[in-house]
Amino acid sequence: MERYRELAALRCFTHKDMIQLAGSESAATWQIKSYLQKGYIERIRRDLYAVISMETGQPIPNRYQIASRVTDDACISHHSAFEYYGYANQVFYDMYFATEKRVRPFSYDGINYYPLIRQRNAGVIETDTGVRVTSLERTVIDSIADFEKIGGLEELLRCLLLIPSLDSDKLLDALEFYGRSQLYQKAGYILETLKDELSLPEHFFAECENRSSASKTYFFEKQSDFVLYKRWKLFAPKDLKSIINKGVTDYDAI
Repeated sequence: MERYRELAALRCFTHKDMIQLAGSESAATWQIKSYLQKGYIERIRRDLYAVISMETGQPIPNRYQIASRVTDDACISHHSAFEYYGYANQVFYDMYFATEKRVRPFSYDGINYYPLIRQRNAGVIETDTGVRVTSLERTVIDSIADFEKIGGLEELLRCLLLIPSLDSDKLLDALEFYGRSQLYQKAGYILETLKDELSLPEHFFAECENRSSASKTYFFEKQSDFVLYKRWKLFAPKDLKSIINKGVTDYDAI
């Protein structure tokens, strides 16, 4: 139990963390092996361990703390960030985290962890509970960029409707990070539909329009109800809010 309290304060830890506590690599290796055998800790994945509560027998770290420690730069993103902020319509058993490192997906304690590649550490908040998470505005833009892969369009819209307001300047910063003209089109189209709910000013949409592609494009794979939105040069659903009102639709698969 010599190191247990120190490890419990970390919640989850790496071999490097144990070296700092134990004083040497050999001592750290022995301590980890001993604590694994005694059930004080569990291996989450290679070189990442969870401390087990002596009272409940359950892992001390939550899913957000675990995902934030997978790599030195890992941070909660996309739908998982919406969940962290309390703006998710559904709680998934999938945890998404962004990192510049190459990491394989893994599962631990009933949760599936999926890495997403990111290019640089922009729009990330570090909390005093050991969680790193993308800012709300960065989360919105990430999720618009990747909604076809994560959660689907209906879930994205339902998450957005739970948000009381957004900072338009921070949204533009997140869009600038991507630097993709088609993403300005898609973000402008989606957020204009919800501009009153999200308290977004007209100058935000003017900037999105200015930075949009000059070419017409499709919001996603062509659907029968698409119409052309001239401002955004975008073929997209005629009534975005109706997707929510319909409940489960074909868009869920997108």
